[in-house]
Amino acid sequence: MLIHIHPDNPQLRNIKQVVDCLKGGGVIIYPTDTIYGLGCDISNQDAIIRICRIKNIDPKKAQFSFVCSGLEHLNDYTKAVDKPIFRLLKASLPGPYTFILDASKQVPKMLKAKKDTVGIRVPDHKICHEIVKELGHPIMSVSLPMDEDVEYFTDPEMMEEHFGHLVDMVIDGGHGGIVPSTVIDCTSGSPELIREGAGKFEP
Repeated sequence: MLIHIHPDNPQLRNIKQVVDCLKGGGVIIYPTDTIYGLGCDISNQDAIIRICRIKNIDPKKAQFSFVCSGLEHLNDYTKAVDKPIFRLLKASLPGPYTFILDASKQVPKMLKAKKDTVGIRVPDHKICHEIVKELGHPIMSVSLPMDEDVEYFTDPEMMEEHFGHLVDMVIDGGHGGIVPSTVIDCTSGSPELIREGAGKFEP
C-alpha cells in the first residue's frame, strides 16, 4: 500500500494510519533525511524478524538503529553518556548521523548488537518526527536492501513495485537520497568514525 504524506506538512490523518499499522505489527518503508528505511515497532518481535528476512540478515548479527524524535529517548534506551558526548549529540541532532551508544536494559535483547550497543538516529525529517511522536517510542530501522538499480530505493512508486508484497505500507514523502547516515561510535568515550555518510565528521 502506497500512502502519500507531505514532507513539510505531514497530514495527521495519514500519520495516524501509519502508526496504527506499526502498532498492529506492520512493516513500513519510510523516508528519512538521508535514504529510505525499513521500519517497525521496536517492541514487535515478529515484525523485526520479517525485516531481517527482507534484508536477508541474521537477527543476532544485525545492526539496528532506533529512530527517535529527539534526545528525550536517550535515557530510556542508552546508558548515561558523559558531557562531551552529550554535547556532540545535541550539536549534531536532528541530522544525518547514527550514534552507537551503550544500550540500557530497556532495549530488547534481540535489538542489541553483540557488544550490547544500540544505534541512535534522530533524522531531520518531519515525517519521521511525527510518526515517532504519535507512536510514543522509537521505530526500529534498517536501510533498504540495495543493488545497482538506484531508482528502486529512491523512488517510492518503484519501492512499492519492488517491496510492496513484503511490507504493509510504503510512505511516499518524495524522492529519497542515495547517501546513508554517518555512523559514529561513542562507546569508548571518544567519538570514532565507523562509516562516512551524509554528515560531516571532524574528530
